[in-house]
Amino acid sequence: MDKITIPQRKNHRIGVFVDVQNMYHSAKNIYGSRVNFKELLKIATGGRELVRAIAYVVKSDTDEEKAFFEALEKTGLELKIKDLQVFAGGMKKADWDVGLAVDAISLSRQLDTLVIVSGDGDFAPLVEYLKFCGLIVEVLGFKRSTSSKLIEASNNFVDLDTCSDRVIFKKN
Repeated sequence: MDKITIPQRKNHRIGVFVDVQNMYHSAKNIYGSRVNFKELLKIATGGRELVRAIAYVVKSDTDEEKAFFEALEKTGLELKIKDLQVFAGGMKKADWDVGLAVDAISLSRQLDTLVIVSGDGDFAPLVEYLKFCGLIVEVLGFKRSTSSKLIEASNNFVDLDTCSDRVIFKKN
């Protein structure tokens, strides 16, 4: 179920910020499949004026990953890449939360609407801040894996489960 408190307007300048790891793991856990990022970007833009669309990814140097990154770029997403950190004890860390937040704040003066594609509740304070700055903030995520705090904080929430036929690749 979607939450729409502010209608979309075609003349709005938008920025789309995609938490790729969150979307990848949500689709894998919920549907056992992959996200169609091209369709996801179409849904996020909604025919509005796209200023920038940035996808945040973590690099772990696999052949499959290179093809995935190239496919993301072909959809019109600008990639921001961070290396996977592996610590001495074997623990791995891959987090783009601060980078996404800094980019969103930095670009906010050029935008009317900011779209965060993630279910990560850590973005709720960012959403509140951006709304305080006068932006309309939309969140796209699979409701089953999206933080209720993030949904509540947003002006508009699009539940990707309602359009899974478009954003999820069918299993072969």
